[in-house]
Amino acid sequence: MGEFFNPEKGIWAWLSTLVDVAGLSLLWIALCLPVVTAGPATAALYYTVVKCVRKRESGAFGCYLRSFRDNLKTGLWTTLIVLPAAALLLGLHHIVRWYGTRVGGVLYILYIAQYFALILPAGVLCWLSPLLGRFDYKAGGLFQTAFQLTIAHLPSTVVVVLLTAQTAVFCIRYWWPVLFMPTTAMLLVSLFTERIFQKYAPELAPEEGASSDE
Repeated sequence: MGEFFNPEKGIWAWLSTLVDVAGLSLLWIALCLPVVTAGPATAALYYTVVKCVRKRESGAFGCYLRSFRDNLKTGLWTTLIVLPAAALLLGLHHIVRWYGTRVGGVLYILYIAQYFALILPAGVLCWLSPLLGRFDYKAGGLFQTAFQLTIAHLPSTVVVVLLTAQTAVFCIRYWWPVLFMPTTAMLLVSLFTERIFQKYAPELAPEEGASSDE
């Protein structure tokens, strides 16, 4: 009976994790509402998922807010750069899709080719938050490293891009996945990114089995 009522084991540990998953998802949405804070909010979500969901450390919400504060300056600059670039890419994509699906021929081939071409910029965008959440970067170095990892680990990048895109589509199409999908998707992304980070920063490797901070 003692084990059953232990808050760090059994069903109580799982309930605590579910609360963290839902709470972090909603907190992330709230801090993304100003739009320009989406970068630091997402970086904080990644960091907290690795620390408090994967490693089961306590204090998930405090951890999230501290990480958000620490990454706010660089994250704001990064978001201000990313937003117009993402809007431009999205606009071009819709134009090419409209002509490609209606006119056909060469334009349809261009439409298909564009999907493959978008992997690179989308990959850079997907690497930004994990890098910012786990390491100390200025905006310039952040983009440079994200581009290098996109090229060097293209198969993992493709998986992360598809996972992120499908999560976004799912949450836009239905309202209820926002209760858990942001945190869950970030958890899945971390399975790929953390493995790669450990190749370049071996000191991160023991963290999966230890409770010490970085």
